[in-house]
Amino acid sequence: MRRLRNRLAGALLSVLALSLTATGCGGSSEAAPGGGGSTSSPAGASVANRVEPLAPGPEPRLPVTVPSADGERVTVQAAERIVPLSGSLSEIVFTLGLGDRVVARDVTATFEQAAKLPVVTRGHDVSAESVLSLRPDLVLAETTSGPEEAVDQIRAAGVPVLFVGAAGGLDDVGPRIQAVAGALGVPAAGEELTRRSEQRIEAVRKGVPHGEKPRVAFLYLRGSASVYLIGGKDSGAGSLIEAAGAVDAGAASGLAKDFTAITSEALVKAAPDAILVMSKGLESVGGVDGLVKIPGVAQTPAGMDRRIVSVEDGVLLNYGPRTDQVLKSVVAQLYGEDGAE
Repeated sequence: MRRLRNRLAGALLSVLALSLTATGCGGSSEAAPGGGGSTSSPAGASVANRVEPLAPGPEPRLPVTVPSADGERVTVQAAERIVPLSGSLSEIVFTLGLGDRVVARDVTATFEQAAKLPVVTRGHDVSAESVLSLRPDLVLAETTSGPEEAVDQIRAAGVPVLFVGAAGGLDDVGPRIQAVAGALGVPAAGEELTRRSEQRIEAVRKGVPHGEKPRVAFLYLRGSASVYLIGGKDSGAGSLIEAAGAVDAGAASGLAKDFTAITSEALVKAAPDAILVMSKGLESVGGVDGLVKIPGVAQTPAGMDRRIVSVEDGVLLNYGPRTDQVLKSVVAQLYGEDGAE
């Protein structure tokens, strides 16, 4: 069953990883090019390309035995050579203050402190040989990490593999941080980082303008692969959109699946006032000028107003320690610097 779930859940991540590779990796803090009239992030709205580690860094107290999200219990004897299999998990380890112990990264770990680490996995494409060549004493994996055979090979070599529950919304920020911190033997640091992250998210939420809620549709775009999808109830963007004081237009229009192929009919029914995209996805279709040429987009209020919100691929749906910055960026772009819609 886990193999089937991993393949289904990892399909979208695979497309993302391949397109990030083709475009030189995501995470650029620059506004996506799009010709005349393209939107760009207001000053201060971009997500910082660095993480902010706790100081001083904690000292792991090991060994520990902790539950893994795949139902196993994992004993961690040491955490001197850590390999996180996603950018989100890398971000947590570095922000806990243990980045000097990370020896490799996923292609989606685009923040500055991790940039020089060797890439051993690309989303759902884990190379067991590359991981094992680095002699890790702990591998951190998403429940979508795979293929399963590669993960099994790593475990068979005697390396502990801890699976962390997938990030699906704002409520997952704390549990994911604490799961990683527990496995690293720094539970107190995990609680501290959880408090800091949640306080910062709440501070941004308090600044969201009140009034009529704009409808925001999350579009997943990969022009090079001809992938054009609109997010529905389980896209992962819903809680972020709602925290920004908006309505998830895809979910509100009745799209129950995570993603559905874009059609003119679906867009008209969703009737978004704004469109949320990943920055590399926007670039892949030729910026805002190219986006409005996708059938149906120009007929929406968002397309007519060219009201586009873009956030770096490597952080938009991570739901990690930089989520407050992601939310701040979305709010600033959605309402403008003056806070008016």
